[in-house]
Amino acid sequence: MIDTDTRSGRRVSTRVLVVAGIVVALLIAGVASFYASGDPDGLTKVADEKGIAAAEKDHRAADGPLAGYETTGVDDARLSGGLAGVAGSLVVLVVAGGLVLLVRRRRTADVG
Repeated sequence: MIDTDTRSGRRVSTRVLVVAGIVVALLIAGVASFYASGDPDGLTKVADEKGIAAAEKDHRAADGPLAGYETTGVDDARLSGGLAGVAGSLVVLVVAGGLVLLVRRRRTADVG
């Protein structure tokens, strides 16, 4: 395990830094997702203006539990958006962590 020196001379392990980073990411996702803009982005705006959006169809996950950046069954808009943000962040963290572990094991197997 890699240790990182701090100014006080104490060592902070990589595991502690990773866990702290995950906690901060989840807190930001849970709080900041409510404040995300509801205004359309540039691509959506141009699609509306040019009539391209008229051909738009619902996708298969349109009735999913997290469709529309909301959590199905949660009436409070702030809580619903926060839960959706946390769930999305967890999915990304799990996939990224799995890829890191896969590459890391593969690299160690190649060396050994």
